[in-house]
Amino acid sequence: MASTTSRTTHPVLDTRSLNRATLARQLLLSRAEMPAKDAVAHLLGLQAQNVKPPYFQLHARLAGFRPAELAGLMESREVLRIVTMRSTIHTHTAQDALTLRPLVQPARDREVNNFRKGLVGVDLDRLAGLARDFVEEEPRTMGEIREELLKEWPDADPQSLSVAARCRLPLVQVTPRGVWGRSGQVRLTTLGVWVGAEAEAGVGAGAGAGVEGEVGEVDDGAVAVDDAVLRYLGAFGPASVKDMQTWAGLTRLREAFERLRPRLVVFQDENGVELFDLPEAPRPGADVPAPPRFLPEFDNLLLSHADRTRVIAPELKGRTWTGNQAHCVLLLDGFLAGLWKLDGNVLTVELFEPVGSLGSLGSFESSSGATKDRRAEIVAEGEVLLAAMAEDGAGGSVRFGSIHG
Repeated sequence: MASTTSRTTHPVLDTRSLNRATLARQLLLSRAEMPAKDAVAHLLGLQAQNVKPPYFQLHARLAGFRPAELAGLMESREVLRIVTMRSTIHTHTAQDALTLRPLVQPARDREVNNFRKGLVGVDLDRLAGLARDFVEEEPRTMGEIREELLKEWPDADPQSLSVAARCRLPLVQVTPRGVWGRSGQVRLTTLGVWVGAEAEAGVGAGAGAGVEGEVGEVDDGAVAVDDAVLRYLGAFGPASVKDMQTWAGLTRLREAFERLRPRLVVFQDENGVELFDLPEAPRPGADVPAPPRFLPEFDNLLLSHADRTRVIAPELKGRTWTGNQAHCVLLLDGFLAGLWKLDGNVLTVELFEPVGSLGSLGSFESSSGATKDRRAEIVAEGEVLLAAMAEDGAGGSVRFGSIHG
């Protein structure tokens, strides 16, 4: 297996330089003048395990964003919710769903293999066909899919049948699920039916990929993987092979990086790990200001690298979770510095340390004046969030304290 450690001396990018480069790709150094659909595509989707986070992700990144813009894209089926990277729900453009869902099919096949004990005697091709017919007749809940499959295999494990259907088919969560201001049970149909795309024929067949989470050597698949690598670097670079594998939930992507090496620039981090990047991608200086940003739970900025120290200081590892509950996070000077919670029209901010003592982030001063200024910046950004995202449009107030209080 090829080592992830560079054997050649490349220019070194320190942590702050990596931080600024990543924030620039993620549209977090300054809000972009960009339509929401273009932003969803640029970011290769938005993690969407819950309904509201994609809206808050775009608010943090786009000038003038309002929830109605993304809601309209959901209702017009230009953007949709589907399981892709890391076996989690993402909000994607329809076109990206068609290209990224096949890319991660090997990981879905591996997931099914983990449930084989509950699928003894089950013909997975027949299961996929029956489930497809059932959900294409009309959108169904996962419980309804499970009950339908139990008719054919009454002795199988119900959960394993559900997992197999979800993994073998590209299932879309249909609206009103995911639409801001509306509610709806999770109901599923196939990607092809939802977007009316003939191209969906190859989705779920493992096209261009091998087994057990390994990318194969089919020419069309290699092209698709290479394109995904370039786009990943555009949104999350500079990055290592392991970084992208973490983002995608796949293994053995080094071959693609090696194919692309002549088209890429190569750096190394302070530990000597090779970092690949697009030649013309932005890499701002380490001293470029990074404004406060409120990010929702499951933001891909925090989940898409094997080494997350470019955003999360080692001493803060694990602070964004309590049990299995992810928290909304506050970035100060580009790094994780606290948590937040929106309750009605009250935005509560919990800082890990007083802002005047957060010297580990690189640029905070310890004077009371600097502390006051930083708190004012946090409040100002919080008020921007409240004005745009408070459900009744009435704005609200920002307070400092415990989010558990």
